[in-house]
Amino acid sequence: MPVLKVIDRDGAEHDVEARSGLKLMEPLRELDYGIAAICGGMCSCATCHVYIDPEWATRLPPAMSDERELLSELAHLKPGSRLSCQVEMTDSLAGMRVTIAPDE
Repeated sequence: MPVLKVIDRDGAEHDVEARSGLKLMEPLRELDYGIAAICGGMCSCATCHVYIDPEWATRLPPAMSDERELLSELAHLKPGSRLSCQVEMTDSLAGMRVTIAPDE
């Protein structure tokens, strides 16, 4: 099972297991310091906004139009911004660094 490096909103780093085949959102919303993911992964709320470390961002498939549209409306948008409900976990993402974005 891939292990991610997750940086919470306080800047603390945590090792988090993320099962391959699930969306990145799943393990992050289970954490006390994680994301809200209010829409449950339907790509309609952006409460699962994260920053993917630049080293890893290029390894992910590009964001689809609906994700790009939601991201463009965020005040805390920056390079590496993704909606974790749109990132599928694979074994090749073991070690990926993800930072939980500030609440909007």
